Order: sequence, then structure tokens, then C-alpha cells
Amino acid sequence: MHSLEQTDPEIFNIINEEQRRQFDHLELIASENYVSKAVLEAQGSIMTNKYAEGYVGKRYYGGCQFIDKAEQLAINRLKKLFNVKFANVQPHSGSQANMATYRALIDKGDIILGMSLDQGGHLTHGHHLSFSGQDYKIYSYGVNKDSETIDYDEVRRMALEVKPKLIVAGASAYPRIIEFKRFREIADEVGAYLMVDMAHIAGLVATNLHPNPCIYADVVTSTTHKTLRGPRGGIILTNNEEIAKKIDKAVFPGIQGGPLMHVISAKAVAFKEALDPSFAIYQKQVVSNAKTLANEFIKLGYHVISGGTDNHLLLLDIKSKWNITGKDAENILDSINITVNKNTIPFDKEKPFLASGIRIGTPALTTRGMKEKEMIEIAQIINQALNNHKNQEILSSLKNKVIELCNKYPL
Repeated sequence: MHSLEQTDPEIFNIINEEQRRQFDHLELIASENYVSKAVLEAQGSIMTNKYAEGYVGKRYYGGCQFIDKAEQLAINRLKKLFNVKFANVQPHSGSQANMATYRALIDKGDIILGMSLDQGGHLTHGHHLSFSGQDYKIYSYGVNKDSETIDYDEVRRMALEVKPKLIVAGASAYPRIIEFKRFREIADEVGAYLMVDMAHIAGLVATNLHPNPCIYADVVTSTTHKTLRGPRGGIILTNNEEIAKKIDKAVFPGIQGGPLMHVISAKAVAFKEALDPSFAIYQKQVVSNAKTLANEFIKLGYHVISGGTDNHLLLLDIKSKWNITGKDAENILDSINITVNKNTIPFDKEKPFLASGIRIGTPALTTRGMKEKEMIEIAQIINQALNNHKNQEILSSLKNKVIELCNKYPL
């Protein structure tokens, strides 16, 4: 980055500071990961210069012959990865992929049944501060109070009662397998479309470690980062040709202008990486690491939501263990170079900005090469930090342990 250092030393220094933070911190945020050098190179390439409104073979600008090749390659690889007939790789984010899907399938004011944010859903599944909650009439389902898992009978009861035009399955903080077949049956019974947002579990789906929603859903959306370990962006998948045409129009010109071709090129690289057999080995380790973390926290006396995990993340009830908030825990752990995010737990009595829990994910640590042994060590470090959060000497010692672990598994 010699040119950047000369042209803008302030940004150069900030990037270096962020690089050092990533090197020296244990990244436990479930929605974050580390991309390969190849993905970084593609995203930082000359492809950023080209405007390419439209789609392959149907651009509004000249000079897109190589742009078309890159986008078609991304599409072909993505369709192979998830075994689907149609794919749109242009959404700038998962939220925009969801927005385009809603616009393609239903009208403003129509009823959507989605998972409540405070019980594991996402902002775009109907929260009142999101476009989804503002443009559509929202009803929300959640989890059973005893099992802390989705109550499919309750989802069915609500669907029969409110008659949604669209049912949304998928979550941002749900640690268990989602039964897409059950959602399909419910949607068929009430005559609704089924959309699955698999943003968090896409990498697991790609490697058959979670049921593939593309078999059951009318439309599947996802981000390309998180478990898929690509650049930040969105995708939309379907096996229905008519829906695919509506999706394309909803993305462009519906909600977006020119696609980000440097990002799409990086997506193509990530999809190729995900098709490699080594990616399946990586994903198995992601799940094994998450299960190990969950089991260790249970041994340490924590309430792990739903009693464990089937995927890449777990939810930890901090309030019941230490009588501090999730925000407190986030700050304490940040002080020893462990990055997590505060998160509401089902039936949380704390405000969302404080929360009673934290969400912990293993994709980034697994990318660094860490395995079960390190998960046990990390759980114990977290426990010691929370137990001794007022003791600066102990916190300092724990921080040194974290930095040693990071140095042992460099990016």
C-alpha cells in the first residue's frame, strides 16, 4: 500500500491499526470471518472502475465484455454450490437482497410472518425500525419458552390466523437446525410464499452440514461473508424462472443502480473456494468448535440458550450467571482482546442495547486454525475475565494469554 501511504497517511495508519486489532484479537462475532488473500486482491482490483448497470449481455454501458465474464462466472459457481437454477449476485448486502425479494413477491402493506428480532431473527424480518416493518404488516413468531427452540406448531397456528402472503425463515442468532420442510408445509397450507434468509448458515448449507433451504423455499437470500467466508455482499437464489425474472427487476432497476463489480469478482473467488473439498473440512471444524465451546460453558455453569448448538454460534446468558449485562460482558472481554457482541436472549428483560447475553461464533477462529483444545482454553479465559472483571491484574494476565494465542495462530 505504498501509494496509499504517500497519498493519505491518515487512512493508511487507520487501516494498519485495524489490521493490528484483527491480528491481536480473538474474533468471536458470529457474523464475521477472515477472507483469503485472493478475495482481498479481487475486491481491491481495477474492477472497481467499471460501471455495469444491467445484467450479463444486457448492459446500459459499453466496455462490459470482461465484466460480463466475471459476473457469469460468479453466477455459475454459485448455482453449482447450492444446486439451484437461478442466482442473482448483485445485491450489495443481505438486507438489500431481502428488500428485493419482498418487492418481487408481495406488495406494500401485505402481511409477513417472520422471526422476532429479540428471539433470534433479523432486523429485515419485520422490525419496526427496518424498511420491512415500515412497508409491510408484520407478525412475529419466536421460540418455545421451555426448549428455547422454534415452536413449529405455534408458527402454523399464527399462519392460519393471520394468513401471511410471505413467511420468512432464517435467523441471525439461532443455534439450532431450522426445519425448512416444516415451514414449506405451513406456507403451502396458507397459500404463502416461503423465503429463507440463510445468511448465517450459508457455509454450512454449502457443505451439507445443514439442510438446504433451496429445496423447499420459493426464494433463498444470503450474505456472502459470515460462514461463506467471502466479501461483504448479498445473493438471491431460486429455482423458479418467473420469480427469478421478478427478482432481477427488483434488484435492478428496482433498488440498486450499478453493481459493485470488484465485489462480485471477489464473490466469484469465494464461491470457487467454497467448492473446494477443503472448505467442507473447515466447516466441520467450525461446528465442532462451536459445540466444544457450548459444552465447556455448560460445564462452567452457564445457561447456554437451547442447551447447546447445531451450527456455528451459541448464545450465552450472562445476566443469570454474573448479574451483569451483555454490554458489560462485551466491554470486559474487549479489554482483554476478545471481541463478542451483546445479544438479547429469548424473553430478555433487559433493553436490547444492554441485553442479558452475548452471541459467540467460531468461523473466524476456525479460519485461523484453532480447534477444540483452543475452544476450551478460550471458554476458560472468558469465564475468568467475567469472574474477575474488577481485578486489573488478572485481566492484564488474561490479555497476555489472548495475545499469545493470537500469535500462535496468525492470520
